[in-house]
Amino acid sequence: MKKTLIAHSPDADDIFMYYAIKFGWVGMQDVQFDNIAKDIQTLNEDALGGVYDIVAISFALYPHIKEQYAPLRTAVSFGEGYGPKVIKRKGEKLKRNFKVALSGKHTTNAMLFRIAYPEARITYMNFLDIEQAVLDGTVHAGVLIHESILTYNDKLEVEREMWDIWQELAGKDLPLPLGGMAIRRSIPLNKAIEYEATLTKAVQVARDHKERLSKMLIERNLVRIDAPTLDKYLELYANDDSITLSDIQYKAINKLFEIGYEHGFYDTLVKIEDYLIPTEYKELRNS
Repeated sequence: MKKTLIAHSPDADDIFMYYAIKFGWVGMQDVQFDNIAKDIQTLNEDALGGVYDIVAISFALYPHIKEQYAPLRTAVSFGEGYGPKVIKRKGEKLKRNFKVALSGKHTTNAMLFRIAYPEARITYMNFLDIEQAVLDGTVHAGVLIHESILTYNDKLEVEREMWDIWQELAGKDLPLPLGGMAIRRSIPLNKAIEYEATLTKAVQVARDHKERLSKMLIERNLVRIDAPTLDKYLELYANDDSITLSDIQYKAINKLFEIGYEHGFYDTLVKIEDYLIPTEYKELRNS
């Protein structure tokens, strides 16, 4: 039996979208799945190094790994009127060159932030350390991601929503592309199609059994938040729109790539549809 390791972040939406597999509700013939959880920037760096066959990434990273990985259509997280938050201590006025903590160079929020605040002095750190760094005064501001956008300390306030920055740059009402999954291109095509179908089914099953799965995650201390917060968080980032990419989500990802290209983050202009797994291959092969 082939062992396949899926690398994802430790935040609640990734845990939720994967654990239908971990709990044995969804599987794949002759494949034994296992998982590893790392912070998103470490996963981005691992993807750049080709460490894992299947790995969670920030959408902003994808043009840098397009030759080695194909994007999966499932387990995606977008913001719809919400997203990462630029936070600071209450009452503090930020200077033009304020020092800010970001969760990683290749994250979507980092690219958008750097475009919006070109004079800010950036330091990168684990996303779990950003809130305390702002409270301690190590940095003047930080960009909160994952569950922290719902649970940050009441001594902090929002300077700006990443959603608002996205809307200004995108110029239209598109969802904010944050993260998804990628699969190594060296995997045989028929097998890659099966992996994508299995992961899609896992997210669908998770959504269909949200209450039961959420209860199991909390009982086993697999998430860092309580039940009401988990419920709210999953409706933000592991909702029905996470099951498979839609037309408007494709448009949003392509707009993100266009913005990155125009601001010098990418050497070439990429369209996400050109790099997807060609699922029609299975039908042609079996016809």
